[in-house]
Amino acid sequence: MKTHISKLDQIFAESNQAQMSGRSTRWAVFSLALSSLLAALGTSIANVALPNLALVFHTSFQQIQWVLLAYLLAITSVIVSIGSLGDLLGRRRLLLTGLALFTLASGLCASASSLGLLIFSRALQGLAAAVMMALSMALVAETVPKEKSGSAMGLLGSMSALGTALGPSLGGLLLAQFGWQALFWVQMPLGFLSLLLATRFLPLDGTRLKTDSTQFDPLGSLLLALTLGSFSLAMTIGRGNFGVSNVALLLLSLVGLQLFIQAERKARSPLLRLALFRDYRLSAGLTMSSLVSSVVMASLVIGPFYLSGALDLDITTVGLVMACGPIVAALVGVPAGSLVDRYGTQSISVAGLLFMGTGCLAMVLLPIALGVPAYLLSLAFITAGYAAFQAANNTAVMARARAEQSGLISGMLNLSRNLGLIIGASLMAAVFAFGAATQNLLLATPAALVRGLHMSFAFATALIFIALLIACVSHALRKK
Repeated sequence: MKTHISKLDQIFAESNQAQMSGRSTRWAVFSLALSSLLAALGTSIANVALPNLALVFHTSFQQIQWVLLAYLLAITSVIVSIGSLGDLLGRRRLLLTGLALFTLASGLCASASSLGLLIFSRALQGLAAAVMMALSMALVAETVPKEKSGSAMGLLGSMSALGTALGPSLGGLLLAQFGWQALFWVQMPLGFLSLLLATRFLPLDGTRLKTDSTQFDPLGSLLLALTLGSFSLAMTIGRGNFGVSNVALLLLSLVGLQLFIQAERKARSPLLRLALFRDYRLSAGLTMSSLVSSVVMASLVIGPFYLSGALDLDITTVGLVMACGPIVAALVGVPAGSLVDRYGTQSISVAGLLFMGTGCLAMVLLPIALGVPAYLLSLAFITAGYAAFQAANNTAVMARARAEQSGLISGMLNLSRNLGLIIGASLMAAVFAFGAATQNLLLATPAALVRGLHMSFAFATALIFIALLIACVSHALRKK
């Protein structure tokens, strides 16, 4: 963290906000980066404790997985509405509320005496994380000078990746030494620190956030939450195997989407103005974000099976190898942001996609004889490219947002990434199982797992090619 703070000394020496006089921009941005880290840490730190929690609460995997699902579904369902609410009520005010709720919910998780209370507390924590994710990016846009926005976006991406990487290792250490409650107790002081920094250094909300003609859209928010919740649940339950429940939830999400579109067309002050999607640069940015997030999920879903089953690594080594991806992304994020400021969003976005495509293609051609070093090199290309793309794409999309809509656009960006991760988890697991020609991957032979890996990353390469095509078409239209 000291490295990131010292980097801020150089990057964020000036502010474009008059009300920031007497405040430190670097500490304001660091508080937002810490919020991003906490939201990511909340996603990954509980994964390692699922077997232990199943024993503690005497329950099945199907039930204990709701400790993760409650958090993810809460984020995905409300993140767009939260962004819009921040535009109306004030982003700083709502972010402080979210940080306070996250800190409180962490304490509730740690002191939960039943599985039901733990799941409820995790849903509260996910709701708070949605506030932190949606508004951190929007607040960076209004706190940092435009010429430094790429560096700030890169820092947020680095801290988010760092939180993802820290989760399994920190969680395993705390679980072994202090028990599962420590996974949530540790988030309380971090949440309190972020709250203190944000309270002290973030600029006060301006009156421009509120207009007489703009109101919150409760019906649209409810319909969108139900639609996204149904879709996310359809993609996550069954662990990649579609059954009757999955189909029913998908149909429910389609009905919800149609009702949402109809409601937005009639609303005086809609949550999402459908005309926004006529902006091809915004639509292209959101689509590419979902595609590349789906590809990144491939390494998280497929990696453990390939590393343990095909390369015969023990669980500790698998964890170390898996952590290398987020660590590379964390290291690349800030330098990539600086390159965005210097060379522009288009060049770095395309470069990031090319790096990802190279890594995916290397996975396709990867012979098992080359072992862990070749896997790590391929993974490094994928995650470094992802960090560079995210810094460039987030900067480009947020630059298109008007001041009164930056919270909404930030929420949509985070939604596109989350949906990509959710879809990728289900889709890549299905492609991997198809390539391995078995549904029971624990019993698959090394050769079958290699076939599954190659087919999955061939599919991922195709997704990156589509993203590159979208980037090139978008650039050509912009030049016109």
